[in-house]
Amino acid sequence: MNLSYRLGWIGFRALYRIYFRWRVFNAERVPQSGPVILASNHASFLDPPLVGSGLHRPINYLARESLFRFPGIGALLRSWQAVPVDRDGGGAAGLKAILDRLLAGGGIILFPEGTRTRDGQLQPARSGIGLVVIKSDAPVIPVRTFGTFEACGRHIKFPRPKRVAVKYGRPMKFETWRAEAKNCSKARLKEIYQEIANEIMAAIATLEPYEDQKSSSSSSSFS
Repeated sequence: MNLSYRLGWIGFRALYRIYFRWRVFNAERVPQSGPVILASNHASFLDPPLVGSGLHRPINYLARESLFRFPGIGALLRSWQAVPVDRDGGGAAGLKAILDRLLAGGGIILFPEGTRTRDGQLQPARSGIGLVVIKSDAPVIPVRTFGTFEACGRHIKFPRPKRVAVKYGRPMKFETWRAEAKNCSKARLKEIYQEIANEIMAAIATLEPYEDQKSSSSSSSFS
């Protein structure tokens, strides 16, 4: 972590610990180095820093391209090596930047749902994450956040001091789909993208907040 990232990381961890009384589960499942895709549900603006702050390695965040035009914010995002994407989170330039980060051994947070939920429930996955998975060799860690919709969902103007938690699932690999994608038709390739996205979303849905709390004293953290 560079100094700017580390200061932000410390600040967010303090905020989540003091104001939101956070819990972190199974962070050890995330590789400490090398490329990794963190695929999380998306209920609130609190989710990206929550997912990243639970780890002791730097993570590349996606940020709307327009934010980079503001001098202060843009400089901060660049120092964190954030990835500029367009409003919809797609586009060739954004995809290339994501793949470049993964190729360099970085970690990326992606949201299969594409946007924040409006009702607190998990939403269907979009195929975009499947494209990233196929074009990279990175393992995928399903991640689920809890309490962020109640703390700062779309309907809330100021964050409420509700307890939040983040849980990391077991690594997922997609060798079979990656092998098939090398020689399949374009129509089948699109199906593969969606199948991968659905598989990841299903893995996110299986994560429960406290199921491992008693089985491993090292699996959760309050700081």
